[in-house]
Amino acid sequence: MNEEILINVTPMETRAAIVENGVVQEIFVERSVKRGLVGSIFKGKVVRVLPGMQAAFVDIGLERAAFLHAKDIWVKDRPENSEGGEAVGNIGELVYEGHSIVVQVTKDMIGTKGARLTTYLSIPSRYLVYMPHTDHIGVSQRIEQEEERERLRSTMEHVLEGVEDVDKKGFILRTAAEGADEDSLRHDVEFLCRLWRSIRARIHMATPVSIVHSDLPLSLRILRDEVCPTVDKIRIDSRETHVRALEFTRDFMPHVESLIEHYPGERPIFDLYGVENEIQKALGRQVQLKSGGYLIIDQTEAMTTIDVNTGAFVGHRNLEETIFKTNLEAAQAIARQLRLRNLGGIIIIDFIDMEEVDHQHQVLRIFEKMLERDHAKTKITQVSELGLVEMTRKRTRESLERVLCEPCPTCQGRGTVKTAETLCYEIFREILRQSRAYEAESFLVIASQAVVDRLVDEESANVADLEQFIGRTIRFQVESFYSPEHFDVVLV
Repeated sequence: MNEEILINVTPMETRAAIVENGVVQEIFVERSVKRGLVGSIFKGKVVRVLPGMQAAFVDIGLERAAFLHAKDIWVKDRPENSEGGEAVGNIGELVYEGHSIVVQVTKDMIGTKGARLTTYLSIPSRYLVYMPHTDHIGVSQRIEQEEERERLRSTMEHVLEGVEDVDKKGFILRTAAEGADEDSLRHDVEFLCRLWRSIRARIHMATPVSIVHSDLPLSLRILRDEVCPTVDKIRIDSRETHVRALEFTRDFMPHVESLIEHYPGERPIFDLYGVENEIQKALGRQVQLKSGGYLIIDQTEAMTTIDVNTGAFVGHRNLEETIFKTNLEAAQAIARQLRLRNLGGIIIIDFIDMEEVDHQHQVLRIFEKMLERDHAKTKITQVSELGLVEMTRKRTRESLERVLCEPCPTCQGRGTVKTAETLCYEIFREILRQSRAYEAESFLVIASQAVVDRLVDEESANVADLEQFIGRTIRFQVESFYSPEHFDVVLV
């Protein structure tokens, strides 16, 4: 597989794209004024405790208080309170209002929800994640060979025998650690220990509601997290960022240094690889399939729904074969769109109904196989009685649409607006309401062009009847700045 990482840097934002065999698979965006906070460590202050939810809200200096659940609170000297397990005691016994607490962001603010926090601190490097509150050595589930898992555990135990002056010796070996030798792991351990000692010192000195440690910028984080053996080239269009990337890889990822190159071309790098076009397509509802079928993707606050349609594809044999081929192609396209758009949470996929059970199984197998490339954790159910596939995809950052777009000010994100006919009837009701409440010689209706056109044309007879009923005249005025649903009824 030919895989490249493209990094586009401007003073306002940094963007990165993962391109596999010439096809854009994933896009990352980080803006200077809105840097993601996942992985950042804060000294926060508890502002509200909610016993009914077994949770607390913590002020870490953001516009909204962040959410901390009881199960995410580490309790010192209580080994039974293991990471991810049930919390020891009641939330009221763990924290109180005004309590100063060290927390780490696990999910950025998404929509109207505040950031999600944990007190189980974790600090990543190239091959490892250091957990200063545990003594456990874990191995990424993506490393499947048991021999390699045992080798990594044994190597880590040997490396950690000489480590001193750290709180605990808890580490998780990341997927990138597969095949790593002892020297590479020792180098990472020494780096993480030095970093933790620095963070620990800053924690003691920090005042409440302040940041203690922030993760790497996107241009370096993408190198740490996304470079794998299949990556052939990393192209960066900023000379300054290129130098920083070389320094970073020289210190922490020497085997990656030779893959990095500076792109000096006049044509923007994202234009050269067609990334800009893919971004624009990823913001639309409809995704065309090569066969002529298409997907409709709707992202809402509660979930994302994906509908598969045959469209212009009529097949060559029979209806069942046409449906099967469309669903196979859709399964591959959906897996790519999930990564490209960074869709997370609950996802409902409405494949075209398949009569043959074997066809359902084949579509699911292809879908699962395509999702193996996805770094985000996914969980898929079988095809339900209603022909739906339900799945979840771990979400730690905003989707591409939420980063680049905002709700339409006209429809407030509904995707529809009231018809001119509906607005005319609302205006009639408002005139009746005001005629009973106020004395006036006439009424002036101010509205958009489409609404006024209908009032003086199709609704003219109704307007005349209303004037006769209330005994007053009604005049109209077009306001070009009014949105389709905006109108005013003024007493004259």
